[in-house]
Amino acid sequence: MTATMTATILDARTVHEGWSSFRIVRVRLADGSVVSREVEDHGDAVAVLPYDPARRVALLVEQARPAILSAGGPPLLLEAPAGILEDGEDPAACARREAQEETGVELEALEPVAALWASPGISTEKIHMFLAPYGDGQRTGAGGGLAGEHEQIVVHEVALADLAARVDSGDIADMKTALLVASLRLRRPELFR
Repeated sequence: MTATMTATILDARTVHEGWSSFRIVRVRLADGSVVSREVEDHGDAVAVLPYDPARRVALLVEQARPAILSAGGPPLLLEAPAGILEDGEDPAACARREAQEETGVELEALEPVAALWASPGISTEKIHMFLAPYGDGQRTGAGGGLAGEHEQIVVHEVALADLAARVDSGDIADMKTALLVASLRLRRPELFR
């Protein structure tokens, strides 16, 4: 596919620096016009769906998401374990670390799904997504997140058939989780019977 449009960043001004940074970026579009756009940057992320193929279950986490709550969404969101990449960190290593911290499972094999821009109209975040089989011997802790980061995570083991039905009904409202479940359904449909 050949790109037919180009854009050039003329300058950027940081208006907030914290966990995320917010910039105003001036861009020259292909037709020569100059526009300003707001850009949020908190780095790239990972998401992983740990699933036990023998028992046909997956591990999900539930935690408060203030951004969703402030938008009128539910106070808690059921989702695949996820987290932000640390500087220079390998996405697979980050996925393993997040799964251990959040669910108490030490993952070995990771199946890459995709690396996708989460919300390209406003954010620089690219999410590296993985599926990861696990077994009983890989449960090494309770999970629940890191106390120092004020994570209050509840771990849920959900039957894959139930998880698929919850995605289909819209009960699972997290996009990365829905995509990971759909990917697992395409790759391993026998697990959902």
